[in-house]
Amino acid sequence: MTSIKRGLELLLEWIVIALMVILAITVTAGIAFRAAGAALHWYDEVASILLAWLTYYGAALAALKRAHIGVGEIMHKIPTIPRAFLYAIGECLIIGFFVVVIWMSMRLYGALEGVMLVSLPWMPERFVQSVVPIGAALFILAELLSIPEGWRALAKPAAPHIDELAPDSV
Repeated sequence: MTSIKRGLELLLEWIVIALMVILAITVTAGIAFRAAGAALHWYDEVASILLAWLTYYGAALAALKRAHIGVGEIMHKIPTIPRAFLYAIGECLIIGFFVVVIWMSMRLYGALEGVMLVSLPWMPERFVQSVVPIGAALFILAELLSIPEGWRALAKPAAPHIDELAPDSV
């Protein structure tokens, strides 16, 4: 499973880097053309789409690295059995939420048949919105692959807070 996790991490890192570079180039080009008096009519919409894609793929990467905001310090103050229960409930809620996101986005996906972008009329809206179910599925996969790491981190005793250290140990 470690090789699958590493492979997914590498793939997501490359996707995120590529999206960041493309977004930076798009925004820079848009600013340069606007300053030159020849504004690009499509760059705002494309930049918004790239930012949304970056958000979904970046969120999956953060989930894989267990880098989302959490309450680890509070969790470590809870006794082991309730802590494990809360961890399991939290993981189930996260995965359940993204299952709902996939389900709802697939319902929306059907309604977008034949709809094209405003500024790029050759680009199907379905392609643009495909990031929602794909990103949610990647988030679920990343969450599942990172559960063992989260479980190990949960089992470690919390490091003492600086205020809890004795004066002679500082």
